[in-house]
Amino acid sequence: MTESRGFLVDSNVLLDIITRDPVWSTWSEHALAEALRSGEVWVNPIVYAEVSLAFASISAQDAALPPDTLRRAPVPFAAGFLAARAHQAYRNRGGTRATTLPDFFIGAHAVVDRLTLVTRDARRYRTAFPGLALVAPDRDA
Repeated sequence: MTESRGFLVDSNVLLDIITRDPVWSTWSEHALAEALRSGEVWVNPIVYAEVSLAFASISAQDAALPPDTLRRAPVPFAAGFLAARAHQAYRNRGGTRATTLPDFFIGAHAVVDRLTLVTRDARRYRTAFPGLALVAPDRDA
């Protein structure tokens, strides 16, 4: 795996913090804080959309996720290609969840842009994208 160019934060980590999840908020707060100390931290439009339902307005969301702290990154077209292949492989392995494609876009984006993914959902990402650098808890959520 090539050296990481920063961090892409998954929506589950942000939602843990925003909702003060009793099980995961402490882990997610520490993981995000460490990523912010270690380099640039990014969100993409998919993460931004998944987190948006926690807010009444864009301005409220941007206040909670300031763009100068959580930088904005477009999803590269190559990530779309990789995401579709990963989703197809998941379905071929017997995966039945049809709503996983956004997760594959997030993982593929991290792969293509050489970002370390901060997530609680390590199992799916490790299976779909072997070699993807992850910051994840010792156990999956």
